[in-house]
Amino acid sequence: MEVLILVLSFVILLIIGVPIAFSIGIAGILTMLMSIDALPALTTYAQRMATGLDSFALLAIPFFVLAGGIMNSGGIAMRLINFARVLVGRLPAGLAFVNVIANMLFGAISGSAAAATSAIGSIMGPEMKKEGYDENFSAAVNITSATTGLTIPPSNILIIFSLASGGVSITALFLAGYVPGILTGVGIMLVAMSMMVLKNKGLKGLASVLGKVLLASVILVGAGIGMKVVHGASVQAFKGVLYGLLLLFLAFSVYKSATNWTFFKFAFKKFIDALPSLLLLVIVIGGIVAGFFTATEASAVAVLYALILALLYKEITVKDLPAIILKSVRTTCIVLLLVATSIGMSWIMSYENIPQNVSSGLLGLSDNPVVILLV
Repeated sequence: MEVLILVLSFVILLIIGVPIAFSIGIAGILTMLMSIDALPALTTYAQRMATGLDSFALLAIPFFVLAGGIMNSGGIAMRLINFARVLVGRLPAGLAFVNVIANMLFGAISGSAAAATSAIGSIMGPEMKKEGYDENFSAAVNITSATTGLTIPPSNILIIFSLASGGVSITALFLAGYVPGILTGVGIMLVAMSMMVLKNKGLKGLASVLGKVLLASVILVGAGIGMKVVHGASVQAFKGVLYGLLLLFLAFSVYKSATNWTFFKFAFKKFIDALPSLLLLVIVIGGIVAGFFTATEASAVAVLYALILALLYKEITVKDLPAIILKSVRTTCIVLLLVATSIGMSWIMSYENIPQNVSSGLLGLSDNPVVILLV
């Protein structure tokens, strides 16, 4: 009964347009009222929310969001976009590819999908419209590709997952996030290209179906590889991904330089221009893997590095910082409210034995792991 009330109330609240954080909180409280009086239920839920946020590791979220805000206003996002345009701008659906690559780079550096959506979308949206791309298509590409920042480290979601799962190593999660995150980005690019090609041939519906199947397949493969990394050989996988990306870039550069020396010089210039921004990713992840600092300390380092870089680029001044900080605070409040209500619901589900009841029901259907996974 508790499972039914929890799911139905949550879905109904979402359908009528209630923000997701409030939907989670209200659904959780309604479920608690099945077994606890009103006043104790509200008090307990509030206590669980406050206790859940009382974590040093969660400090990484506001720092990474602030780093993303500084990168957006400080010209770092534009340099990443210019670098992405050099890499994939000449391919079919080139600007869509640029959008995806830029979101992957920005999300990987800032750790925030919201910051990536705002930063890249505000620049790429008008550019794609100017080139004749459909506005809905442009928005879909930007929103979906921004989610790659949820898995490509540093990632706020992986930090939250580490806390919610009882202390899984954040470093291992960060290293495991690269392969599925990159494969997701590649899958989105393939979907965008297939939709553009088939749409031009009048097969828009078929493009949508094939695109979804293709993206789901790529994500499943990436998730499987990520799980392997979590359970072992994480450092080797991390190095493999980095070496693979480096070789890919070098091969692409050599190919282009052999056919067009002018393009190679232009590409190299854009790479050098974006290199200080890309070094932020190396500093953050390299520092965590090497043990120089924790994920939380790395987020503070990211803010400091992004601030110094933005000031050196002369894109912002000290007078611009209050507005940037205020915007980051608003984003952080939204994220942490969602985290707090989710922690409260997690406790309620444990209190009502909902996970045990659901797992018992699934095991009653079959003992085959593949069948249970599909269900």
